[in-house]
Amino acid sequence: MAPIALPLTTDRLILRLFTADDIDDMYAYQGLESVARYLYRPPRTRERCAEVIDGFAEPAGWAADGDNLVLAVCRADEPGVIGEIVLKLASAHARQAEIGWTLHPAYEGRGYATEAARAAAAAAFDSLGAHRIFARLDVENTGSARVCERLGMRREAHLVENDLDGERWGSEYIYAALAHELKR
Repeated sequence: MAPIALPLTTDRLILRLFTADDIDDMYAYQGLESVARYLYRPPRTRERCAEVIDGFAEPAGWAADGDNLVLAVCRADEPGVIGEIVLKLASAHARQAEIGWTLHPAYEGRGYATEAARAAAAAAFDSLGAHRIFARLDVENTGSARVCERLGMRREAHLVENDLDGERWGSEYIYAALAHELKR
């Protein structure tokens, strides 16, 4: 599979690799309880954000199950990172890729997640050779469900109480799309 030519650009956004200069921007949203609750893990510390960004410095070759590409979502008209997009190769053999997004709450409701996810999904199909993309999300994450639907993804599954987050059972939806189904 061919690598993605980075950065990816849209009308309003630039999707690029993270750098060490992005630690504070990542921590500004990854350190929030309201963001972490849908990720089934505690909020990240600033130190953990630095470690995570260091791990993104060299993207995987996109050849083996679990390889991923994590891109910083930046507005084209102002500096700083407002969120991230993740593409993870779930099955190299079946060319299945998982897509996910996280946005700083201050930037939600403006279509940025949809715009960024649309660009990343198109790159997964066009450059990385994905046959199918899917997203797993907490059923209470209505914003992400709307993003999936705006992209043209269909809800394929509702997993009831399939994950335990501390004392809380979480349920998930799985949305998916093939290349010809994606709204570009």
